[in-house]
Amino acid sequence: MASQADGGVRDNYEYPTDEQLKIISEWDTLEKPVTELIDYVRALWWMPEWGFHLKGKRVLRLELHTAGWSGNEDIIGALLSNRPFWFLYWRKSTAGGHYWFTIRIRDGR
Repeated sequence: MASQADGGVRDNYEYPTDEQLKIISEWDTLEKPVTELIDYVRALWWMPEWGFHLKGKRVLRLELHTAGWSGNEDIIGALLSNRPFWFLYWRKSTAGGHYWFTIRIRDGR
């Protein structure tokens, strides 16, 4: 079953499209709410109930676990290529596809 997210529908194998990955990598985290980017990533994430964890209100703690799935790894790659997002919010990663981010919400962003 394909999931809808802005930028099109994932392909038949549930992989994010190049267009969707481009939206992530080019997201302007200084001008657009980062919470919208997080929602977008969640909509594309394979097995979000297992590998996508978001907690907090004013300080968000985001954990992403890829489960070794290459589509999730592609999303991580798009986030990594979004330098402002990665430099501002990345906290740590460990072997096996585990990533932690801390996002302080300011003025609804």
